[in-house]
Amino acid sequence: MADGVESTREALEAAVRLSLVPGVGPRTRKSLLECLGSAEAVFETAPSILRQVPGVGPKLVRAISDARTNIDVAAEMKLCSDNGISLVLEADDGYPKLLSQIYDPPGILYVQGEIRPSDGLAIAIVGTRHATQYGLQQADRLAEGLARAGMTIVSGLARGIDAAAHRAAIRVGGRTIAVLGSGLLNVYPPEHRDLSRQVIENGALISEASPHSPPASGAFPQRNRIVTGLSVGVIVVEAALRSGALISAEHAMEQGREVFAVPGRVDSRTSHGCHRLLREGAKLVESVDDVLEELGPLFASAPSSDGREVRHPAELQLNDQEQAVLDAIQQETTSIDQVVAASGLPIHRVLSTISVLEMRRLVRRISGNQVSRY
Repeated sequence: MADGVESTREALEAAVRLSLVPGVGPRTRKSLLECLGSAEAVFETAPSILRQVPGVGPKLVRAISDARTNIDVAAEMKLCSDNGISLVLEADDGYPKLLSQIYDPPGILYVQGEIRPSDGLAIAIVGTRHATQYGLQQADRLAEGLARAGMTIVSGLARGIDAAAHRAAIRVGGRTIAVLGSGLLNVYPPEHRDLSRQVIENGALISEASPHSPPASGAFPQRNRIVTGLSVGVIVVEAALRSGALISAEHAMEQGREVFAVPGRVDSRTSHGCHRLLREGAKLVESVDDVLEELGPLFASAPSSDGREVRHPAELQLNDQEQAVLDAIQQETTSIDQVVAASGLPIHRVLSTISVLEMRRLVRRISGNQVSRY
């Protein structure tokens, strides 16, 4: 479990048990917890009450009832302990703050490696598994530059763009997080087992699935919401018109994250998705500076020891957008709607800017729709 505020043993066991109940996905879990209060309460509630929870039918009621005896939580937790897998609950201090703010956060994260507070300043880099040489070069270049700037690179460990982004971050000594659509002990694709070990040494391998869960097609779109939920923005490098990378971009927009796209050849199928995103308002990316400038002065230029310009987190400077959002937030609780009205900015820009101000400890989120200054 996480350091700081930790869940009780009973709460942890109940959360693990609930995560293993067939048919309980993130949205059903959310409904259960909103109606019943805790994972422990779910297993103590009578079937007649469970049936009143939205999205819970007779089949799921039976699965929850059977879970009390059919799911060996002790064996699951021993498996995790034996393989260096930490269990981080949504209520724990170590749970990623940005991820906790999405509509349907995972109730439990299986983690190999370490999630650090600095990983709150993360950028997702995603794209097609069938990348061109151009796409691989762009993913490598952007991941290297952003990792050198102090950002954690988040992706999904898939072939193509994902792998290129992870490898570039590792090569320059940066942080990287890989979110799997399978269990941590069933790395997919299998040829990335060595890469997964390097990710663990330089960041974290994360899944919401039980360690031996196989890769299933339906799990990958669900995985994508975690990739973007961990990040302040997402960069799509290459994507066809129907691709998981575009699903990631949709998640990012819904979550109030910034969406960036790298242009490509007009006659390349793997560029069509990026070009559609650009037409719909995604930020065009030609260089690392395009990303850093859009996210605001989290970074200030400073020369490195070899004379090259490297960017580091800035502590005091705010750009006009950040200042407008900060000025709209009072010491007392302020609603997001009030911030939108006072700043004159669109809601997606306000949400992403609030996330940046939170990481700089200038504002804090009181609830999903309420913020205040520190």
